[in-house]
Amino acid sequence: MEFEPVIGLEVHAQLSTNTKLFCDCHYEYGDPPNTQTCPVCLGMPGVLPVLNQHAVEYAVKMGLATDCAIRPFSRFARKNYFYPDLPKGYQISQYDEPLCYNGKLEVVLEDGTRTEIGITRIHMEEDAGKSIHNESIGATQVDFNRCGVPLIEIVSEPDIRSPEEARAYLTKLKQILEYLEISDCNMEEGSLRCDANISLRPKGQEAFGTKTEMKNMNSFRGVERALKFEIERQTEVLNNGGTITQDTLLWNETEGRAERMRTKEEADDYRYFPEPDLLPLEVSDEWRNEIDSTVPELPAEKQSRFIEKYGLREYDAEVLTSDKYLANYYESVVKAAGDPVLVSNWVMGEVLRVLKEKNLTILEFPIDAERFTGLLNRVTDETITKSVAKQVFDLMVESDKSADEIIEEKGLKQVSDTSELESVIEQVIADNPDEYEKYKSGNPQLKKFFVGQVMRITRGKANPQAVNELMDEKLGPAE
Repeated sequence: MEFEPVIGLEVHAQLSTNTKLFCDCHYEYGDPPNTQTCPVCLGMPGVLPVLNQHAVEYAVKMGLATDCAIRPFSRFARKNYFYPDLPKGYQISQYDEPLCYNGKLEVVLEDGTRTEIGITRIHMEEDAGKSIHNESIGATQVDFNRCGVPLIEIVSEPDIRSPEEARAYLTKLKQILEYLEISDCNMEEGSLRCDANISLRPKGQEAFGTKTEMKNMNSFRGVERALKFEIERQTEVLNNGGTITQDTLLWNETEGRAERMRTKEEADDYRYFPEPDLLPLEVSDEWRNEIDSTVPELPAEKQSRFIEKYGLREYDAEVLTSDKYLANYYESVVKAAGDPVLVSNWVMGEVLRVLKEKNLTILEFPIDAERFTGLLNRVTDETITKSVAKQVFDLMVESDKSADEIIEEKGLKQVSDTSELESVIEQVIADNPDEYEKYKSGNPQLKKFFVGQVMRITRGKANPQAVNELMDEKLGPAE
């Protein structure tokens, strides 16, 4: 029997506010354990939470960016469960009245297919602490620094039908969060986390099957691998006449398999009730509009503008806008150097190559927009050839010198002097009599050989157009 996957994702994103959600504690990943806490985030008796206004604004921004409705009045609730990293015995979250709801996000797959994925809700909540399993002492330790850090939970509709769609959706969400500058989205540090609900149903059936929940996926690749594993596992169980149990599974990235953690909880298991220490959250139309005015140009909008304004191909525009700072770098160079297609080719080729080889972000790229513009200007005015420009580029990566300084120091200016090029061409022909005879005997492709020899001797500095024109004169027609 052929089955169809039904996937829904729950994404938790830490908000990059200066302080926690309900207190003045600062949080920085990597701080010594239990040094960034106070009675409020530790849940001491008698303390009262005070809501962080900036966290609300960040959450509303994400809602607006994903086409959500913003609830004028929303409430916080206590989500009750007992775990060592939750000192209060409950988590302040939102339940039946989330801040943002009924949104959507369009994603584009690698084959160009477009699909729309609904967003059920985006709600605010505080983070829990972190359990550290210390094998050296044979015990589990708890770091409460993360307690109270503001989160938004983005819950999708069960609209995702493949692991590839799930990865595209997560990629788009991460782009938006980074464009809004409300989360650093570092999955390795836990500031972006994803849980997945997966079920299978016979192809064509409307009703959903029994779902499992997959946790502990710390990369987009890991999410894709975990979903593929669970789809294959459930398919095998159903084809063998078995039934799926509603479990929570932990993904083991090292071994490439899922491990059963516990029977999956339902909302009733958490005994939600309204948070008595917090008033309902009111977002007026005036405040909503004020926040909306701060939402920047988003990836899809920027991509469309790059295509229309700069004449870029859709794929090129998509790559250049995949990262906000890469897009800003590209535009800075275009404004100074002109020729948006030339700049696109260089950024997508040489710049991205260096970023990948050196494992850098564009903010760490050693050639700033001004120096890069200077190099491209020397290509445009034909001071150097394109092949020499790549040599200069590599030297600029390793130094703080300008293109002009390197060109002058290395003697790399393009050779366009006719008499000098004629001399080199004549020497190349004289040094390769066998190839010349083959050319004259009816093998015109050997012209490329002679041009290549000239470029080798001149170390790529010869003007290619001038070389080709002079070579035609010197070689004559192939008979």
